[in-house]
Amino acid sequence: MQRINVVGTSASGKSTFARALAEKLGLAYIELDNLFWLDDWQQSADADFFAKIQAAIEQAPNGYVIDGNYTRTIPIKWAQVDTIIWLDLPFHTNLLRSVQRAVQRAVSQQTLWSNSNNRETIRQLFSRDSIVWWMIKTHQKNRRHYLQLIQSPEYAHLHWIRLTSATEVERFLNRV
Repeated sequence: MQRINVVGTSASGKSTFARALAEKLGLAYIELDNLFWLDDWQQSADADFFAKIQAAIEQAPNGYVIDGNYTRTIPIKWAQVDTIIWLDLPFHTNLLRSVQRAVQRAVSQQTLWSNSNNRETIRQLFSRDSIVWWMIKTHQKNRRHYLQLIQSPEYAHLHWIRLTSATEVERFLNRV
C-alpha cells in the first residue's frame, strides 16, 4: 500500500482516516475537497481540478493517500493507485456523524479547507445544499456504485479493502 484512495459517503470519516493513514505510512495526504472547492463555494472547472490532482500526485513520488470520491476523477487518481479503501459505514452512523459535524462546523464557523474560505452555516444546514441532505440522497447510490466498481474487471488489479463499521476502521488503523 503506497498509493491509496479512501472513498465513502459523506461523513464516513474519509478525511480523518486518510490523514491518520498517511501519517502512519509516511505518505503524502491529498484531500480532493481542498483541491475542488474555491472561495465562496465556487467549484473548480474540471480541467483545473484534474490538473490540481495530477500536480498533487506528481509532488508525492514516494506515495500518497487520496481522500475523496469524485467519480469523474477516477481515470486520473486510479491510474497509479494500488489500493482502494472503502469506508462503507451504515446509514445511521453516517447520518448521525453528518448532523453532528454540520452543526459543529456551523457553530464554530471553522474554515473547511486551507485553499478556500468556505464555512458551513446554520442556514445551509436546513437548505437543499445541506451536506446532511446530500449524505441522505447519496448513501445508497454510493454503495451501489462501489459494489459495481469492485466487481468491474477494469479494476480487478486494485486491492480493495471494505471497512463496514467504526470498529473495523479503528482496528485497521491500529494494525497499520
